[in-house]
Amino acid sequence: QLQLVESGGGLVQPGGSLRLSCAASGFTLDYYAIGWFRQAPGKEREGVSCIESIGGSTNYADSVKGRFTMSRDNAKNTVYLQMNSLKPEDTAIYYCAAVAGVCNEVLYDYWGQGTQVTVSS
Repeated sequence: QLQLVESGGGLVQPGGSLRLSCAASGFTLDYYAIGWFRQAPGKEREGVSCIESIGGSTNYADSVKGRFTMSRDNAKNTVYLQMNSLKPEDTAIYYCAAVAGVCNEVLYDYWGQGTQVTVSS
């Protein structure tokens, strides 16, 4: 079964850090661009970051630049999102998605089930 599974979400105080993981099963992430998206209650889904399959270049939404870092470990078939200096407005369900192509806003082949991130004191 081909699937992505996110983990690492939770409750954290403002200024804190979390590391999200996106693990693939049934297929190899090496050849896929991986995106992280989030959706807050009452808001549309937005792209957070993406890492290309070839070269591993990354891009980030302006709202998270300098605070979030995306990386991939092909040996573990896992992609990570390190989130530092978290703010209450980062609260959302975070999803990872994989596409056999390049980073983009909407067209992905596989989606994970999401992990909740809550930033609150």
